[in-house]
Amino acid sequence: MADHKGSSQATVPMTLEGKIAIVSGSSSGIGLAVAQELASRGASVVINYPFPELKRDADAAAASLATPGLAVCADISTKDGPKALVMAAVAHFGAVDILVNNAALAVNMPFEDQTLDHWDQLVNLNARGTFLLTQSVLPHLRRNGRIVNIISISARAAPPLQTIYAGTKGMVESFTRVWAKELPPKYGCTVNGVSPGPTMTEGFRAAGEEAMKVLGPTIEATPAGKRMGEPEEIAYAVGFLCEERSRWVNGEQLFVNGGLYVD
Repeated sequence: MADHKGSSQATVPMTLEGKIAIVSGSSSGIGLAVAQELASRGASVVINYPFPELKRDADAAAASLATPGLAVCADISTKDGPKALVMAAVAHFGAVDILVNNAALAVNMPFEDQTLDHWDQLVNLNARGTFLLTQSVLPHLRRNGRIVNIISISARAAPPLQTIYAGTKGMVESFTRVWAKELPPKYGCTVNGVSPGPTMTEGFRAAGEEAMKVLGPTIEATPAGKRMGEPEEIAYAVGFLCEERSRWVNGEQLFVNGGLYVD
């Protein structure tokens, strides 16, 4: 499995040099892998983290990028956080070329046990945060820009225990399709989605052995390999969509999950 890691970053030319990218929720996990992928292609990346206590890790992540990066504390689940993130990016870099809407949370529990607190937490971050962050970016998005939404196979595969999470990701999928029709004529951008399956992030590693046992049947059913995805594999798909040569790809959802879900 280690053979996958870093392979895309080792040989990719600097095709995004001069581009400015914002990646929400990017101090760890898939978001950090996306930031590293875009930086490896030459983009300057804004790392986003939600809480002040994460500053040290976020600053270290930004400093480790292949190009000079910036770490910005902004809680995307709040009404003001998305705009604060964009304003900090524009103040530092002057404009935005790429937005990756990645910040999200999941709750896995029986439908009867899910509460309005869970609803507010997930809807405010996963759906409203994506909505507000994209709105905030548009006035600063340069022509030939890229908007990439991280969705999830949960939006289509309808897994038990994910009523609210799957619903919010369904909203993001719908945003992607609508924006792909509405925004390019106005802003000269493209809008696409990337839909991961189970991915071996820090969160999954911390979930413990029992959680991995629950995932066992899902992993066993993955056609391309009986394993979880790697963050770098998700990031590579995002990088592809951000390339100049992907300018004719618009309104697509790339399922990066080893064929676990096939449309």
